[in-house]
Amino acid sequence: MPFSDLRHPLMLAPMAGVTDYAFRTVCRAQGAEYTVSEMISAKALVYEQRSRRARATGSAPLAAIRPGEHHHALQLFGSEPDFMAEAARLLASGEYLGAVAGEKPAAIDINMGCPVPKVAGNGEGSALMRDPARAAAIVRAVADAVRLPVTVKIRSGWDENSINAPEFARAMADAGAAAICIHARTRKQMYAPSADYAVIAAVKRAVDVPVIGNGDIASAADLRRMAEVSGCDGYMIGRGAQGNPWLFAELAAALEGREWTPPTPAERMDTARTHLRLLVEDKGEAVAVREARKHMAWYIHGIPGAAAARAAVMRAERMCEMEEIMEELLGALPPDPHKG
Repeated sequence: MPFSDLRHPLMLAPMAGVTDYAFRTVCRAQGAEYTVSEMISAKALVYEQRSRRARATGSAPLAAIRPGEHHHALQLFGSEPDFMAEAARLLASGEYLGAVAGEKPAAIDINMGCPVPKVAGNGEGSALMRDPARAAAIVRAVADAVRLPVTVKIRSGWDENSINAPEFARAMADAGAAAICIHARTRKQMYAPSADYAVIAAVKRAVDVPVIGNGDIASAADLRRMAEVSGCDGYMIGRGAQGNPWLFAELAAALEGREWTPPTPAERMDTARTHLRLLVEDKGEAVAVREARKHMAWYIHGIPGAAAARAAVMRAERMCEMEEIMEELLGALPPDPHKG
C-alpha cells in the first residue's frame, strides 16, 4: 500500500498550479509525508508522446519526480479507459520523452473530483461521479496496466441530490482501487463551506481499503474533528497549506501530543525566500516570478503592512525585487518584545 509506512499520515493534496516541486519541497520540510502531482491530462500526455513534442509542452514536466521525492504519486485525469491506461503505463515506466524520474511514483492517482468547468464539462474529474460504470472501467483499465497501487480521489457527489460517495467508492474499490481519498463536498459546492465529514465516515464504512479525508483542514482542531467524525485513515491537506506549509508541523505535533509554536514573521519570510529560489532554480526567473506572486501573497497574509507589500509583489518582475519587498516588510515590524 502507498500509505502503509507513513507515520501519521499527512498528505499534500494535488492542486493545479500550486503543488509543483518547489511547493512540495517546502511542505515536505514541514512534515508532509506524501504528495501528489498536479493533474496530468492522460490524453495530452499520450498525444504528446505520439507526436514526439513532449519537451515543448506541459504534460511531461508535470510528471517530473526529483531525486529524494519519496511517497509521491502522479495524478491522471481523463474519461477514456484506453488513454488512461496508456498514460499510466508511461508514467509507471518513466520511459517517455521529457521524463524526469528520480524516483518511481508511489501510485497512480485518478482524479474524479476536480469541479472546474473545463474539466467536468468534458466528462472528466467530478463528472465521472455521474457515470460509475465508466469510472469503474477507468480504474480497472489502469489497475490492469500497471503494477503500482491505483488510488482514486472523489467528491461527495455531483450535488446535494446525488450524494453517492459510499456506493461510488465501493465500486472503485471493487474495480481495483487500493485507496480512496474523498473531498467531502459536492461538485456543485466547489470549495464553498463547509465539508461534510459524515460523508467520509460513510465511505469508510462502505469499503475495505484505506480512506483519506480531505476538506477544510486548516488547524489541529479541524484535523481532530475530522478524525472524530470520520475515523479516516489519513488526512489530505490542500488550501490550508497555501502560504502555510507549517500546518503539517502543527498537525504532526497535535497527533503526537506535542506543543507547537507558530513561525515568526522572520521564519515565514525565510521559507518564502526558499520557496522562491526553488521556483527560480526549477523554472527560470521569468516563469518562476510570475508563479511566485500568489505564493508570496499567501506567505505575507496577516503580517502588518501586507496589503501594500502584496500590491508590490504582484508588480514584481525579478526575484531580487520580491526579496527586497519581504525585507522591507520585516524591517517595518515593531521589535519582538520577547527578544532582548
